[in-house]
Amino acid sequence: MALENCFQLSTVCSTRAAALQCYHPFSSKEKLNLPTCNGLKKPIQTSSLSSSSYPHSLSTKSRQLSVVCKAREAVDAVQVVTDSSWNNLVITSENPVLVEFWAPWCGPCRMIAPVIDELAKEYAGKIICCKLNTDDCPNIATQYGIRSIPTVLFFKNGEKKESVIGAVPKSTLSSTIEKYIEV
Repeated sequence: MALENCFQLSTVCSTRAAALQCYHPFSSKEKLNLPTCNGLKKPIQTSSLSSSSYPHSLSTKSRQLSVVCKAREAVDAVQVVTDSSWNNLVITSENPVLVEFWAPWCGPCRMIAPVIDELAKEYAGKIICCKLNTDDCPNIATQYGIRSIPTVLFFKNGEKKESVIGAVPKSTLSSTIEKYIEV
């Protein structure tokens, strides 16, 4: 998934005295396997902290340290695909991919955009939702025979499986997605 710019780990202390945020840029070639859990909590070793170095006296009460992962935003957001990222995001994807072909001047495209955003959140981890601006990337639109926008194409294993043309209801796109996700 696209974790390069969206992954953030935060360790948060329950007092105002200590808070740490660290950002780790991941290479697009690395795979990240995170365990599934409800939360990680580890008490801070207060014996190693001196009360003189922390004016709010961390050593007087037990404090909790929690790790918060904000990688979900990278997974459930609609990704912008271009000529250069087409193969990585669509063709070589292990998950089914929904690609919306659109343009900024297109009224129906603006109507369907929130629906695509909802689907990306609803099917996070099961499909990848992308959008391609046909004004910026006309070669891909021509390659797939896009003649009117919005057009939504569904890809699985790098192959175009189905297309939906026009600003259709969410239920139409949901039923099409259901055909291609593995249960």
